[in-house]
Amino acid sequence: MNTTLFVKDFKGNDPRFISYLLRTIDFDSCSDKSSVPGVNRNHLHRLTVPVPTPLEQRAIAHTLGTLDDKIELNRRMNETLEAMARALFKSWFVDFDPVRAKAEGRQPFGMDAATAALFPNSFQDSPLGKIPKGWTVRAIGDVVTVVGGSTPRTDEPGFWEGTVHFATPKDMSSLECPILLETDRRITERGLEQISSGLLPKGTVLLSSRAPIGYLAVAEVSVAVNQGIIAMICDGVLPNLYVLRWTNENLDTIIANANGTTFLEISKANFRPIEVVVPPAPILRCFVQNVEPLYRQMVNRLAQMKTLAAIRDALLPKLISGEIRVKASE
Repeated sequence: MNTTLFVKDFKGNDPRFISYLLRTIDFDSCSDKSSVPGVNRNHLHRLTVPVPTPLEQRAIAHTLGTLDDKIELNRRMNETLEAMARALFKSWFVDFDPVRAKAEGRQPFGMDAATAALFPNSFQDSPLGKIPKGWTVRAIGDVVTVVGGSTPRTDEPGFWEGTVHFATPKDMSSLECPILLETDRRITERGLEQISSGLLPKGTVLLSSRAPIGYLAVAEVSVAVNQGIIAMICDGVLPNLYVLRWTNENLDTIIANANGTTFLEISKANFRPIEVVVPPAPILRCFVQNVEPLYRQMVNRLAQMKTLAAIRDALLPKLISGEIRVKASE
């Protein structure tokens, strides 16, 4: 059962400052030590906290709030960029809008003549239904290298706390956009030797394969993965940004090929035969030219968000305690 505590009277204190003040409190240390730990208003009433003047409170809240506002702006911008990349993929490779337009004698909307010339003006039959003429259908396992992972023994200290990024579905579950910059845990070179798929290159597409199926990310670092991830090394005809979007658009099909009693899991053996539409190389290159700048902007904004959050988290306790005054932090 969850309990929400709310403030009815701030007693002249700045509400945003209070929100930051609450982040500095160790609630575990003041909770009940019963079988179901919890914090109630009585626990909070007896806490002693520093209370600057209202003017200082507003200055502290403004300093920290400016950082949070910038983080939120970057997050929303990344949502927009992600939506743009998703929309372009769907238009070109799911709805086949440019081909339909040309088949009807129209100029594809929002497309220059050189790009439009890359698309055919008719369709052909395929195992996946009607697809643009000249395009092919292949098994995903034939056009990317599909591998899985494993977890080194957790009771062997020599395998852990190293420098090799080790990805699990948990690392992907909290991502706001499908880009993996870091992992919660790292393993050593000895630990890496325990994983048959080894160190996967930057740019590998990661898909959580169970509990649940569907977390997605492109690894922006070289990474090893555990048994809950299917990794797609895009060393064939399909670029990783196409594979990322294809995987997202075909999650229903992927889940339909999963099995399991306790929870659904898509195995590598069931994943590899899933069919994917393969456009000609010039169209794939044009797609990457359009979405790569969006993706790079997303990566840069995520890195900036990480830096801003680190600055905020470092400043927060120092500003609240008075160790750093607002003018010094500015």
